[in-house]
Amino acid sequence: MNEEEGQLLNVSDYKSAAQKRLDPATFGYIAGGANDEWTLRENAAAFERWVLRPRMLVDVSEVTADATVLGTGMSLPVLVAPTAFQRMAHPEGELAMARGAAAAGAVMCLSTAATATIEEVAAAAPDAARWFQLYWSRDRGVVRDLVERAEAQGYRAVILTVDLPAVGRRERDLRTGFEIPEHVPIPAFLALAGEAGITPDQLNVLVDNSLTWRDLEWLRSLTSLPLVVKGILTAEDAELASEGGVEGVVVSNHGGRQLDGVAASLDALPEVVEAVGDRAVILLDGGICRGTDVVKALALGASAVLVGRAPLWGLAVGGAEGVERVLSLLREEIQLALALCGCASPERVERSHVGRV
Repeated sequence: MNEEEGQLLNVSDYKSAAQKRLDPATFGYIAGGANDEWTLRENAAAFERWVLRPRMLVDVSEVTADATVLGTGMSLPVLVAPTAFQRMAHPEGELAMARGAAAAGAVMCLSTAATATIEEVAAAAPDAARWFQLYWSRDRGVVRDLVERAEAQGYRAVILTVDLPAVGRRERDLRTGFEIPEHVPIPAFLALAGEAGITPDQLNVLVDNSLTWRDLEWLRSLTSLPLVVKGILTAEDAELASEGGVEGVVVSNHGGRQLDGVAASLDALPEVVEAVGDRAVILLDGGICRGTDVVKALALGASAVLVGRAPLWGLAVGGAEGVERVLSLLREEIQLALALCGCASPERVERSHVGRV
C-alpha cells in the first residue's frame, strides 16, 4: 500500500480517488443509475432509515466476521458482486479483482459480461472461492457452455440475473457518450455477436427476454451447483423462485441501474425474508458503503451482502491491492460494529439489533 492509499480510510475515499483516475465517461458508467437515479440514491438513503440497537455486557472478547453462505466460507459476510467490463477500471480487470478478493478472503462473483474468461479468472486465484453470474442468452448452447465451464473450473454457485430483460435507460451514459473501448475484450459477447463489438445499448444480445419461471427447470438440469436468482424485489417473485427450486435469492434492483422508481433493496428485504427466508438463503445488494450497512442488512434477515462499486473503486485506484484494501476496510468496520452491537459473529445479529428511525 502506497502513501496515498494509506490516507484512504473508507469506501467513499476510494470512490473520490477513483474519480480522479478514471475518465468521466467511465466513472459515470460505474457510478450512475437509470433515468433520474432516484432508486440509486434510495439504495443508500434506505440505510439511514434504520438505526442499530446495540446490546451491552455481552462477551465480545473474541469477535469474527467470518461467514458461510451456501457452503462457501468467507472472511466477511460480503461477496464481490458481478460487474461487467472491469478492464475499463484497470488493465488487469477481473484477474486483479480475483486476486484482491482472494487475498481478502472474499468470494468473487464473475459476470458473464467479464473482460476475462471463466478459465483465466480461475487461474488467477486458483485456491479462492468464486461464483459465476449468468445472463441467459437466446442461444441455449452458449448458456450450457458457460455453466458447464464454470462448474468444471471450480465455481461454487451460479447466480442467474433476472432483472435485465432489457437494459435500463442510463441517461448519464447518453450525456457523456460512453462507449465500451474497442480494446476491451468481452469473450461472451464475441461468442454471440462476433467481432463487430457491443455498445451499452446492445447488451440485450446477452439476454433472452422470453424467459419465464418454467425455464428454471432446464437450468437446474445443467448443474448440481447451488442456484441463486438475483434481482428479486417482491414476495411474489421470491415465492416463485423458491418454487423453482433455487437455493438463494438476491434482493436487488441492479444497483439502481435498471428500473428507476423501484424500492431500495433494503426496503424490499423484509418482505422477501418473510416470504421465503425459511426456504432459501437471502442475500442483498445495493447502496452498501459501510460495515454498519452490512450489519443492518444482516439484522433484517440477509445472510450476506454483495458489493459491486466498492471493490471497483479499489480496483481503479490500486489493482488487486486496492481491491484487497477496500474489502479489508469493510471487514474491519463489520467486526467493530459487531463488537459494539454485542455480537460475536454475523450469526448472532438479530432483528432486535435494528430499529426504524
